[in-house]
Amino acid sequence: MFVSDAVENTVRQSRRHNDRHGNSGQADAALPEIERSNMKSLGYDQPLYVLPFDHRGSFVTKMFGWHGDLTPAQMAEIAAAKQVIYDGFKIAVAQGAPKGKAGILVDEQFGMAILRDAKANGFITACPAEKSGQDEFDFEYGDRFAEHIEAIQPTFCKVLVRYNPEDDAILNRQQAVRLKKLSVYLHSKSESRFMFELLVPPEKTQLERIKGDRQTYDLELRPKLMVQAINQLQDAGVEPDVWKVEGLDRREDCEEIVSTARRSGRDKVGCIVLGRGEDDKKVREWLATAAGVNGFIGFAVGRTVFWDPLVNFLGKKLSREAVVTEIGRRYREFVDLFERIRFS
Repeated sequence: MFVSDAVENTVRQSRRHNDRHGNSGQADAALPEIERSNMKSLGYDQPLYVLPFDHRGSFVTKMFGWHGDLTPAQMAEIAAAKQVIYDGFKIAVAQGAPKGKAGILVDEQFGMAILRDAKANGFITACPAEKSGQDEFDFEYGDRFAEHIEAIQPTFCKVLVRYNPEDDAILNRQQAVRLKKLSVYLHSKSESRFMFELLVPPEKTQLERIKGDRQTYDLELRPKLMVQAINQLQDAGVEPDVWKVEGLDRREDCEEIVSTARRSGRDKVGCIVLGRGEDDKKVREWLATAAGVNGFIGFAVGRTVFWDPLVNFLGKKLSREAVVTEIGRRYREFVDLFERIRFS
């Protein structure tokens, strides 16, 4: 896994800091339980409009068509493509997207320079902690997860987790144990907050009950499963500040998600809608539904914003300037939509 020499140096410094303060950063070591009174306040309830481009495995294979180990030249080309997306984000902010509410989600592997620039410019930042392309959650950097978080110090440490409450109970329990360690660490020893991207993929038997109809699954089954998943994870000691969830078609389902996320005193926990690579029309529908519900504070929409423009750029069908402008326009339109409904 590629990490620049500068990052490794920062990681080594963080490791020495952690050792001096009694924290080895080992994911497998039991972390002590802490009283809520010793934690920083749980939750984030301010408007939050995230442009995510932390895709790694899928970005490499689907955007570039590459497989296997990457050469330094290929890694540089991927980093340059992500810089195009980031420049589109900056254009959107320059043209009126509210800076204090605007954020990026990008990976350390290909986006370290972007993360540094974003932090220097006062943007909200998020960085993933999960290993890319796996059905079961695990840490990208294993027992060094804490060192990498502190080397970057993003506003949010984000995890993507596939969790169906009717899936293998042992698998779910294993994931929850790892996630609790991260949750406890972030709330007790880090300045970064915890963003949890929850995906609830259908089980085979669930699809069989509805004759394989994915739309019916999204409308009738997934909302209830999402509520169950959030409950189970909270009961397991996993405490996100922000839940990043798949879009919902009905207002009452959005309200139920917020009610669950904020149960038992978690009053400031926020929810944001992810785009899931859906088309523009569907994403707009999801944002419009969520924006009218108190507790849904924003969105994280990536591929719908940048994928097609970036494909056209890499295929030499559009200039870099045109692609940056188009990415900025798409992101800003989603911001405007959410703000218009939320504050109307």
